[in-house]
Amino acid sequence: MDDQTKLEIEAAAFRRLQQHLMQDRTDVQNIDMMNLTGFCRNCLSRWYQEAANERGIEMTKDEARETYYGMTMAEWKANYQTDASPEKQEAFKTAFAENVGKA
Repeated sequence: MDDQTKLEIEAAAFRRLQQHLMQDRTDVQNIDMMNLTGFCRNCLSRWYQEAANERGIEMTKDEARETYYGMTMAEWKANYQTDASPEKQEAFKTAFAENVGKA
């Protein structure tokens, strides 16, 4: 497989993951993803921002989130985010420290 084809396939897989998380499974909460996998939609938007910045494209965290989510964080939260239990919030502290805090 040539490099361009590989790049296109990787981009298509990323877009499908984004569609899955943003359209197909809006019921899955970020906190559950972080607690289980060590990353969530916000991580994906941050990685998007970092990739843009590495290429000299200025992008803020809010701009990256809006690009990834297809809406503002306020809109996402109002439409899809539910309250997390104290147990989930406590587990999140550990998951965040282990996965994001070390970044």
